[in-house]
Amino acid sequence: MTHKVGVRVSPPAPDGTRTLAAGREVSVPDGTLLSEAIRLAGVPMNLPCGGQGRCGRCKVIIESGTVQHRGDNRMTPEERAQGFALACQTAVTGDVQVLVPPQEAIVRHLPSEKAAKEKPSLPFECDWRGSPLVRRFFLTIEPPSLSDNTTDLERLKRELAKQHGIAEFTVSLPLLRRLASVLRQSWIEGKGWLVTAVLEMGSWLSDSGGLPRLIDLRPRQSGAEYRPGDGTGPTYAVAIDIGTTSNVVYLVDLESGQYVDGAATYNAQISCGEDVISRILYTRKEGGLHHLQGLVVGTINGLLRELAERNGLDLSEVYAATVAGNPTMIHLFLGLDPGYIRLEPYIPTANFPPPVTAGELGVQINPEASIDCLPGVGAYVGGDITAGVLSSGMFKTEKLTLFIDVGTNGEIVLGNADWLISCACSAGPAFEGAGVYCGMRATTGAIEEVWVNATSFEPTYRVIGEVRPRGICGSGMISLLAEMFITGVVDKSGHVNSSLSTPRVRVGEHGPEYVVVWAAETEKQERDIVLTEVDISNLIRAKGAIYAGFSVLTSSVGIDLADVEEVLIGGGFGKYIDIEKAIQIGLLPDMPWERFRYLGNTSVLGAFTALLCRDMRRELVAAARKMTYLELGADNRFMEQFTSALFLPHTDTTVFPSVMRLLQDRKATGKVPST
Repeated sequence: MTHKVGVRVSPPAPDGTRTLAAGREVSVPDGTLLSEAIRLAGVPMNLPCGGQGRCGRCKVIIESGTVQHRGDNRMTPEERAQGFALACQTAVTGDVQVLVPPQEAIVRHLPSEKAAKEKPSLPFECDWRGSPLVRRFFLTIEPPSLSDNTTDLERLKRELAKQHGIAEFTVSLPLLRRLASVLRQSWIEGKGWLVTAVLEMGSWLSDSGGLPRLIDLRPRQSGAEYRPGDGTGPTYAVAIDIGTTSNVVYLVDLESGQYVDGAATYNAQISCGEDVISRILYTRKEGGLHHLQGLVVGTINGLLRELAERNGLDLSEVYAATVAGNPTMIHLFLGLDPGYIRLEPYIPTANFPPPVTAGELGVQINPEASIDCLPGVGAYVGGDITAGVLSSGMFKTEKLTLFIDVGTNGEIVLGNADWLISCACSAGPAFEGAGVYCGMRATTGAIEEVWVNATSFEPTYRVIGEVRPRGICGSGMISLLAEMFITGVVDKSGHVNSSLSTPRVRVGEHGPEYVVVWAAETEKQERDIVLTEVDISNLIRAKGAIYAGFSVLTSSVGIDLADVEEVLIGGGFGKYIDIEKAIQIGLLPDMPWERFRYLGNTSVLGAFTALLCRDMRRELVAAARKMTYLELGADNRFMEQFTSALFLPHTDTTVFPSVMRLLQDRKATGKVPST
């Protein structure tokens, strides 16, 4: 039995009508979840927890029809009375008309211009010209005749050997099928066949490993400013970072070794879960894996088209790609089942996936181009981290170094040129703005820094884009929580001090909270921007997981955190962290600030480095093979350290001497109430 599901999105169209647009009505089998029906109708909807019913953020309004509620404990009695339902927990049992509220629309605000301005360069000296991954060879070929009836393929091979010393190469069947027509399209009267042969020069990992592979054969195109048949001009490739939250693509010229342009946007998979576990669970749904793969490939293709349009580029002239990402993201990109990553004993399908072609994945560059996914180490430490170890120089330093990539997952590496040990801890999406009542991503309108007056408890803040605030992002929450702790608005357990004589402290619908911005001062002027005690608890758990992670790493090799000579902070979010505030809440270890160094997006920089330089690609593999992976899910020490870190800044105050001195100094002046 099937039922019709009509889907419309609020607010109404500009003319005020509520008519159902074409493609917004679908027929689905009895028992289909509303979230699936809405997706089939072509309406984007966030499922931040992957459809598990945990987050309560996929609320829709049932306007008419019959449904079965399988779980609605995330809704208030008032919402139930108004017809709200959780789309991921409500099954269709009859014809239904459903309204998707506007706040659930997926809005992407990450500007590609920001990525384009970073203009990276190789972090190390490297003879990239001496061993290029892809080369183009201009050829003049005499057409066949009755006196010279050599086949087209052998004729191409003969001229490559004679004119450029390439004695042999391999070619795929799809390209072989095009060979005859391309050669004949390239004929110029009085000159013969004029073509450019594009070859991948052997293996990614070796200067001599494997034969060259013919990627493309292009006829000379007269009359254009850039003529591929001339054998001059750029040879394009791309470095790609597939993050859980955002995707970044760098366009690179292999001929000059230069970054050309960059683009970035949010990973469309966010609509199916904001963390890796939620997305793994989403793959258990019928067609879930295929859908997630399509979303990330579609995101990357959109960035590629943006770069092509901005640079007047034919994407078929992009001949290689390196891809960095955590193991779950790489599994989803390749269409590999990630289900066993989250189940003991936590085994990925592959840590060193072999190169595949763009055509196999549907990535819209040259279909013969190799796509190289950088190697990972374990279930939760992937190519994004090995890329970070490479681009940061950690793999060759003599200093005892701690590398931390702070994000939805907190990945950590400890070591130096002689040894490396790594782990990952699930910080959750709190630092990305998810799971926090007024949280949002770091886009225009997000509060990114806060100061609290120690006497009046009044806040001042800075907003991204210098506009009226819409919410608060991860860096803002770290700053705010530190200020609330230091000024006595919250105690070391994260409880709001209700005895303060300020209207900023109150009890709201979600319990005790601190008001950062009154509704009248916000963008929409609809509700106050607050940080609740529940939010604070989520933030403490997130910071506690990361602190516990590097505490276990250091103790596992018998060293003290104080012995660490340098702390490298990677990740797109990491560069916005205020070191002082992060120490005050116990997110980072208490050590001199000069030991900390921001690195930004080390994942895409590592992919860029591996793309240009074969030597560095080999170094990356060597670092991955050398790195020990510690599975925290099977380590009892992690839970002990995590429990100890669930206070501000920590239960053991001796490990945060600078924070304790600050609190003592402020209490001595009478500016901070005792908590």
